[in-house]
Amino acid sequence: MQVKICGITNIEDALCATENGAAAVGFIFYPPSPRYIDPQRAGEIIDRLPQHLVKVGVFVNSKEQEVHRIYDDCRLDMIQFHGDESPEFCRQFTGDRVIKALELKNEEDLKKGDLYDVAAILVDSRHAGLYGGTGKTSNWMLARHISQPLILSGGLKEENIHDALRVVNPAALDINSGVESSPGKKDHAKIARIMQIINMAGADSAASAIFTRRKDR
Repeated sequence: MQVKICGITNIEDALCATENGAAAVGFIFYPPSPRYIDPQRAGEIIDRLPQHLVKVGVFVNSKEQEVHRIYDDCRLDMIQFHGDESPEFCRQFTGDRVIKALELKNEEDLKKGDLYDVAAILVDSRHAGLYGGTGKTSNWMLARHISQPLILSGGLKEENIHDALRVVNPAALDINSGVESSPGKKDHAKIARIMQIINMAGADSAASAIFTRRKDR
């Protein structure tokens, strides 16, 4: 079971994630987010991380040129679109490098996922105008019916992670606020505990990897 620890703002948290078995870390390039990180600072952190750790940039309604620039400057492996990006917009980028986040409220939202030619659909929860990182759980009952590879996100923490795995059986997990002491600052003990729970749950590790390094690095 691959896990991404998202909302990384410092080297200590990123190293803790990889030391505890995370496959990927996420950097949020959306200024209104309390977990926003300046691209230059993100690049400095990425330079100090192990090569095998997949680095994901999270963008919300950014311009195409900005995404390409940060993707190259920060030497990112994958792009996560977490806003209102259309299928047409996402097609401007290499599909197996792209993750598209969606909020599922009804059956119609499920059909939206089929329109995106991406590596995976990430299901998250929005609240009070925030594009994720809300601490609210996503709609698990709908998420389990996503036809594409599924990354489950939204309010995942040690108290509910076992149930999330049992009910949804996602291909991967994206964990953010559930392992924090405050927005943008991870609690290393929480990371260790939740990763231990995931490993002990015996989640399927034979599934194809979603978080993968870009081939031109």
